[in-house]
Amino acid sequence: GRGDQSFNDSAAAGLDQAVEEFGIEAEELEPDEGGENRQELLQLLCDNQTDLIIGVGFLYSESMAAVADNCPDSTVAIVDDAANDLPNLANLVFAEEQGSFLVGAAAALTTETDHVGFIGGVNIELINKFEAGFAAGVAAIDPAITVDVEYLTEPPDFDGFNDPGRGREVATSMYEGGADVIYAAAGGSGGGVFEAAVTAREGGTNVWAIGVDSDQYNTADPAVQDVILTSMLKQVNVAVYNTIAAAVAGEEVGGQTTVFDLSVDGVGYSTSGDFLSEETIAQLEDLKAQIVAGDIEVPTVPEG
Repeated sequence: GRGDQSFNDSAAAGLDQAVEEFGIEAEELEPDEGGENRQELLQLLCDNQTDLIIGVGFLYSESMAAVADNCPDSTVAIVDDAANDLPNLANLVFAEEQGSFLVGAAAALTTETDHVGFIGGVNIELINKFEAGFAAGVAAIDPAITVDVEYLTEPPDFDGFNDPGRGREVATSMYEGGADVIYAAAGGSGGGVFEAAVTAREGGTNVWAIGVDSDQYNTADPAVQDVILTSMLKQVNVAVYNTIAAAVAGEEVGGQTTVFDLSVDGVGYSTSGDFLSEETIAQLEDLKAQIVAGDIEVPTVPEG
């Protein structure tokens, strides 16, 4: 649902833009806390003859494929997973590892302790891509920098995406252990990481946090803005908006997988707050160009 100041809010922004520009009718449904009724809600939209049904997040994968098969007259799209190759199913995926590589490089260029951290919401393949890219970006600047890694929960427990208290606890431990830049790919739990950074700053330690998905300098509580070095931008809003725009234009949306990577600015990094120096930005842009050109191949699986 809305309100995570990150992934879901970005998707909602794309929907809101499309509603405003195209005058379409949009219905939003939110699953219950455990998500057991995802397929029921998708089927309800199908039964209501909804033209385009968008499931936001990989957790919709199994349900989306089943509903797409049951609803040949509706086009369905899933954000963050390639659920199936059904002719009426659009898969909208991202090169998270590429954007994470750039913020990893930013962390390496910023750290004063040669010690940084990564906090993942749930230890799954998707979030492993963020970790792999981040660690590779750090190593590209200085392979001697220490990278702490911790996940908040293990599947099938997905609470790690919405547990700010746990995020704050883990981040506090990392900061106390010497990390001075932490990248959190943990959805709503990232708010706790920002709070831990503020507390560390108040204690006299110069630390930073890196946001994810949205430009969290602009979406987070203003009280934590000054600790958000940058954010890894994952243009979920663009994916949602473009898919709706194509459907409105009468284009065929289903039956294909669209990858949003650095070459189309589907991922990237933010500069809000002006905390990244011009020299750092120049280095990040050079690395971006090398990735787009294929000179740097960013891993999608963590080492070890």
